[in-house]
Amino acid sequence: MEETRKNKILTIPNGLSVLRILMIPVFIWAYCFKQDYPMTAMVLVLSGLTDMADGYIARHFNMVSDFGKALDPVADKLTQFSMLVCLLTRFKLMFVPVLLIVIKELSTGISSLVVIKKTGAVMGADWHGKVTTFLLYGMMITHVLWYNIPSSASTLLISICVVMMLISFVMYIMRNINTLKKYKAESAEYK
Repeated sequence: MEETRKNKILTIPNGLSVLRILMIPVFIWAYCFKQDYPMTAMVLVLSGLTDMADGYIARHFNMVSDFGKALDPVADKLTQFSMLVCLLTRFKLMFVPVLLIVIKELSTGISSLVVIKKTGAVMGADWHGKVTTFLLYGMMITHVLWYNIPSSASTLLISICVVMMLISFVMYIMRNINTLKKYKAESAEYK
């Protein structure tokens, strides 16, 4: 029964992750073309709420699946990357989190795939990833709504996010390395 649940694709949490991906063109249109910043912020808040809801529903109603563990962070990172690129049109310092998110996600994505291939373990987000997501959403929404944000406030918010992104990056890489070391040690023990 547990194995069937882990392999399930059609679940409410996975549907919410797909919904988040479908919201991306909406906030790009609202921000870049319509220049309706309250609407952009509303779509971002809704996206963030669906992110919290899918995690809550998955854990509390036993709908956690391996597919969901992979789809949820993809929806998160596509949303974050897309909004950061939109903000880059007005805030040049957004280049730093945009570049960092690309480097971080490629590196951790590749190392996570190695972990999955070697161990079969699909790991979800850790606390530092959730804090990073919360800070990124807060920073992005602030920049969307506060059109004339002072440069010092913008720099401070971006810097806080970048520091947390770096911390999370290092912690995810360490988690993946430790998982592989543990798997290698356990494999050697059974030989």
